[in-house]
Amino acid sequence: MAMIDKIQRVRLRDVWHPEPKFSEWLEQNIDVLGECIGINLSNVRREKDAGDFSVDLVAEDDNENQVVIENQLEKSNHDHLGKLITYLTMLEAKIAIWIVSEPRPEHVRAITRLNESRTAAFYLLKVEAIKIGSSNPAALLTLITGPSEETRVIGDQKAELAERHIARKKFWTALLALAKNKTKLHSGASPSTRNWVGTPAGIQGLGFGYVVRQHDAQVELYIDQDKETGDGNQKILEKLQANKDAIEKDFGDPLYWEALEDRRACRISYVVNIGGWQDEEKWPEVHAVLVDAMIRFEKALRPYLKNL
Repeated sequence: MAMIDKIQRVRLRDVWHPEPKFSEWLEQNIDVLGECIGINLSNVRREKDAGDFSVDLVAEDDNENQVVIENQLEKSNHDHLGKLITYLTMLEAKIAIWIVSEPRPEHVRAITRLNESRTAAFYLLKVEAIKIGSSNPAALLTLITGPSEETRVIGDQKAELAERHIARKKFWTALLALAKNKTKLHSGASPSTRNWVGTPAGIQGLGFGYVVRQHDAQVELYIDQDKETGDGNQKILEKLQANKDAIEKDFGDPLYWEALEDRRACRISYVVNIGGWQDEEKWPEVHAVLVDAMIRFEKALRPYLKNL
């Protein structure tokens, strides 16, 4: 059987000292880096100016996009991460590569988060020096994290969520401002990023609320007094529903009486189908209809709530 030697780790500073020696070696062996991240790199230059700073290496990919490379033969730190982002911005690069001897977990998460933004592609690599037996030392590059379809999808989802939260808060800000001029019911409510705002109905576990979705909205009485079995919520709904005809007559429109079988709570609601949080041009009309509906809704239900 042939002899098989073990891989031995060598101190990086024993191979490349001072640190610029590593950049010099990488410039001459850029294909090693390219193979590790799956990108063909060429036209490599060392110590390129970026404002008052100097980038370790700058290269190009096959689409002639600028690639900045920051080398750090020690544990990753905030200073080098800041430099990497600065270089990327100053040179309008599309790809940023950070090579370190020991990637800290917080910096792995930071690079992953940066890749979610789609502004550029960020790669974090670990470098080691190894040798086998009495061989010359060699560089071993390991990709720790980089852009992926998963991070892009997560980034898109977070951007969509942020957009939704901003729009909903604007929606509630305008609606509550209008409502406070017409009724005191929601005078204590504040705009939020959630899809609902509510206020107590004067009975524990019952609340009058507004709900908004992408293209419609509603007013509702949410019933969640019994937080164990939900049976008590069903009984409250049934007591109110016994006066369904009178309540709907006073309200002026049919209502939804929902036991919400897949949930503990129950609900009585009225849906407004003319627009939701994505229909900003329709908000004034939607808000006016919702506030009017809430005033009629509370007035129709209040006498029966007192009898519960």
